[in-house]
Amino acid sequence: QVQLVESGGGLVQAGGSLRLSCAASGRTFSSYAMGWFRQAPGKEREFVARISWSGPNTYYADSVKGRFTISRDNAKNTVYLQMNSLKPEDTAVYYCAVGRRAPYTSEYEYLYWGQGTQVTVSS
Repeated sequence: QVQLVESGGGLVQAGGSLRLSCAASGRTFSSYAMGWFRQAPGKEREFVARISWSGPNTYYADSVKGRFTISRDNAKNTVYLQMNSLKPEDTAVYYCAVGRRAPYTSEYEYLYWGQGTQVTVSS
């Protein structure tokens, strides 16, 4: 059974940092692109970042570009999201997902999802 478990969320003041982790189990995802999405209260889930299966190819939403960094460790079957200079508008539940087809910027292009981790940024 495929399982994705996010961790690292929490409450942080504006300007602070958090590092989210997503541990995958049940199969090896080293040959799949991985992505992060987020969903704020009352809003649709939106794309945040994605990374290619080998790691060097990354892509970010404009809203997080320059502040967030996605990375992965295939040996640990884990993907990360380093979030710096956090803003109150970054408050959301953050989800990781396994990519199914390019360009990996829509939730419909992902196959498996984690349960999410809450990130709250206070002003």
